[in-house]
Amino acid sequence: MHKQTGADAGRRTSRSSLMGLFLLGLMACELRGLAQTIRIDVTPSHLVNTFSPPYALGTTVDRIPSNATDMFFAPDQVKQILEAGWGVVSYRQNTELFVQAWHWNPKGAWSDPLGKGYFRGDATPAELIRHSYGYSLQHRGFTRNGGTEFDGYSRLDDGDVNTYWKSNPYLTKAFTREDESRHPQWVVIDLGKMQEVNAVRIAWAEPYARSYEVQYWAGKGDAMDEPANGDWKRFVSGLITNAHGGTVTLPLQPSPENTKFVRLWMTESSDSCDTHGSSDRRNCVGYAIKEVYVGTVDQHGAFKDLLHHSPDQNQSLTYCSSVDPWHEPSDLYVAPDRMESGDQLGLDLLFTSGITRGLPAIVPVAMLYGTPEDSVAQMAYLKKRGYPVSYIEMGEEPDGQYMLPEDYGALYLQWATALHRVDREYKLGGPAFQGVTEDIKAWPDARGKTSWFGRFLEYLKMHGRLADLAFMSFEHYPYDGCDTPWENLYQEPGLITHIMQVWRDDGLPSNVPMFDTETNAHGGEASVDIFGALWLADSFAGFLTAGGKSTHYYHALPYSPPHPACPNSWGAYHMFMVDGDYRIRQRTSQFFAAHFAASVTERVPGAD
Repeated sequence: MHKQTGADAGRRTSRSSLMGLFLLGLMACELRGLAQTIRIDVTPSHLVNTFSPPYALGTTVDRIPSNATDMFFAPDQVKQILEAGWGVVSYRQNTELFVQAWHWNPKGAWSDPLGKGYFRGDATPAELIRHSYGYSLQHRGFTRNGGTEFDGYSRLDDGDVNTYWKSNPYLTKAFTREDESRHPQWVVIDLGKMQEVNAVRIAWAEPYARSYEVQYWAGKGDAMDEPANGDWKRFVSGLITNAHGGTVTLPLQPSPENTKFVRLWMTESSDSCDTHGSSDRRNCVGYAIKEVYVGTVDQHGAFKDLLHHSPDQNQSLTYCSSVDPWHEPSDLYVAPDRMESGDQLGLDLLFTSGITRGLPAIVPVAMLYGTPEDSVAQMAYLKKRGYPVSYIEMGEEPDGQYMLPEDYGALYLQWATALHRVDREYKLGGPAFQGVTEDIKAWPDARGKTSWFGRFLEYLKMHGRLADLAFMSFEHYPYDGCDTPWENLYQEPGLITHIMQVWRDDGLPSNVPMFDTETNAHGGEASVDIFGALWLADSFAGFLTAGGKSTHYYHALPYSPPHPACPNSWGAYHMFMVDGDYRIRQRTSQFFAAHFAASVTERVPGAD
């Protein structure tokens, strides 16, 4: 086998693609220790895909403990990582999952002269960036969501009327150029169980909602995680117009409704300025609430609150449509013993450490909790450094943040416009869905449509901007729970093929490639035991057979502690076991599976 260069790696033939699929299948057979009959069909008209191993079989880097960075990127440790044979790197944007603003460059400028507000990283290269971090958002409205658990808390019911939730200003007419009703902002209160409700009390901040509805969830499913299995109903007196802010107690109807979820649905803003002043228009658009209360009023007008108000995870759960990315230096999230407080790998270290093999990387921009100008500065920085970037992933897991597809679409188009001013050739994509095996659903729109991805594609089409989607990305984690699902192993090729067809059926054009930018077998012991190696062969070959462009093993760096939810877990999502100083001590099954595949396919540039 010859050693490929980056140029000839892109000129692969159907013969080598068939060989790659054959060898991945052979790997699975050998690991199972089974005798198999493999038939190879070389009929040209039956070709299902062509691919280059360095670009089709990649890996990922993700957030790590701050004190592990130097060890992970020591030359001898990087050498062992590269021996696995993975190709292109997909950089994962973890701060978005934890409702944090990402300072990709620790040096930069704040929007407020007092050194706070909206941060923009410095686009001019200086010393190499080795570390970057997340900053918690002061106006957060999530207790927890699909990305963050047990860290931070919502300001909607923290018991402090001096704090407040505020929605993302980039979803207002001032930035979308669309009517406010096209992007209604909302908060949902989870009562924890079915309870009787006929009143709410809202302590509005500035800007407040002039027009809004108070609604209850009527359905069999969970309002947040089963949004297509129910509907929101307006309370009898739940339509509020010409409101004036302040603290209001609203009797909603004479007899209570028995429900678990209550929603505030806001469609017109006062456009008055928040506590940060009028010097920045972003402070003066959207919606803000100091505290929300849900309960009942009796015949004497006495209000009984059902919520628990607390500045921690013990508060009643709340969710929100979006969060204003305003923050300040004191919001730097530091907790060295926790992964989520750790190091969002510095971009210079990524490209100079050798971990990318010199191949173009897939890099993200922070979109859900960022600003267009910061993302522009990030990409301008990489361009000035001359680092090769293949694709730009726009945000991270908006479905896990419960963002509506039209809101994600509005941000996507603003960021796309700004980034293409830097370079028209940038290839942008997303949405980087959480790992699912069925179509992602959203609350029904006015036409009753619930397909999240279908509605996002429609939004791009409606604006004549479908061409701005150069690729579609998703994550793939097919199994739930902590047990090793041996009985489901052979389902994997069908699972990955099915979900990819779902995205096509939602309307993804056939010429837009699909990337699985983060994938692995399981959260518990299974991913690092023999099951993980067998799954890897089935899944990656299945992805390529289904026509996928590139799939990315999670993750290259040898950090992955025992899964906190799995009592039998001695590791998860990794190729190595490490000691207390994070030095590689042992290889797991997935290393050997990856190494086997790499050793029998054409070798990756830079591999030994």
